[in-house]
Amino acid sequence: MKHLTFADKNLFIDDALADALMDYVDVLLEHGTGDTVDFHALGSDGDEVTASIVLSAGMPLMTESSRNALPEPDNAEAVAYIEERMALLRPATRTEAAADEAPGENVEDWLSEQY
Repeated sequence: MKHLTFADKNLFIDDALADALMDYVDVLLEHGTGDTVDFHALGSDGDEVTASIVLSAGMPLMTESSRNALPEPDNAEAVAYIEERMALLRPATRTEAAADEAPGENVEDWLSEQY
């Protein structure tokens, strides 16, 4: 579990969501855009909450490790949403797209078509 600090609010979230949020902020900054993400968290009092966070330039966001023994909230849906949005913002590079297509038996012809 990780401790999320956003503005003046502190929440506990699962590791997968913490990592996804930090990656997503990087992608959003690269593209000069923002997004709102809804997720489950534990408040500082241990109560489960549903939170909405606006991710954009200038919004401070920090995650840090925690030794909290409470069960992690389930954020599989939020992580899937973030991964889907990042995939849309980061189209496959030419190398990745080319790797999906098998070159067949004549590699030289395939390479000349690619480049």
